[in-house]
Amino acid sequence: MNLRITFQAFFLSLFTSSAFSQTDNLNSWYQYTVSAKLNEKWSATALSQYRSYDVVKDGRLFLVSGYLERNFKNGISPAAGYMFLILEPYTDVMEKKIRYENRPYQQLTIRNKMGNVSVMHRYRAEERFLTNPDDFILRLRYLISLKFPLYKNDGTEVLYGIFKNEIRMNVVKDEQFDSNRITAGLGINLGKNSSLELGFINQVGADDTANYTVVSFKNNFDFSKNND
Repeated sequence: MNLRITFQAFFLSLFTSSAFSQTDNLNSWYQYTVSAKLNEKWSATALSQYRSYDVVKDGRLFLVSGYLERNFKNGISPAAGYMFLILEPYTDVMEKKIRYENRPYQQLTIRNKMGNVSVMHRYRAEERFLTNPDDFILRLRYLISLKFPLYKNDGTEVLYGIFKNEIRMNVVKDEQFDSNRITAGLGINLGKNSSLELGFINQVGADDTANYTVVSFKNNFDFSKNND
């Protein structure tokens, strides 16, 4: 996919989000991700995430997830994974209603470079099994992610920018549009295997909008060298 098509797709989804936008409160989003390259063909990723309606105390969502990914030399990587979620939305009378969700998913990721910008396209299908009340939702997601260097020291990338947009659609549902999520932020490489990302997310749903401040810590390991 060339540069023009990529940015057309991005700004089309950006326009979709703006069209549905409303005003809402500011929430917090904390995430830890660990990825490991097992060998030249396989990698594994696990993550945990916590969201709150305030800085940290008023929980909104907690999840754990993991997936196994097959890597091809052309930048295409199919994967399969599973996610477990605890959701704590407020009802109309401002009471918490705890829901649980089991979510197997399948995804296809395409990675490439355009100049010094790293581009990622991710297509995901997820089967959402919810409780309280029981429900099943098949949802499709498309994410485009841009990562670009901002500052280097002795040829090593220290600071980088992040820009993402994701559209989520329900396959069989009265309301097919689920949400659109825009992310902008900065990343700092803390060492060879770790990075810290700080950002802002605007998530537009069919009925409301949620804004998040994001703190994300990542570890990346390469075990393929040990297998050689």
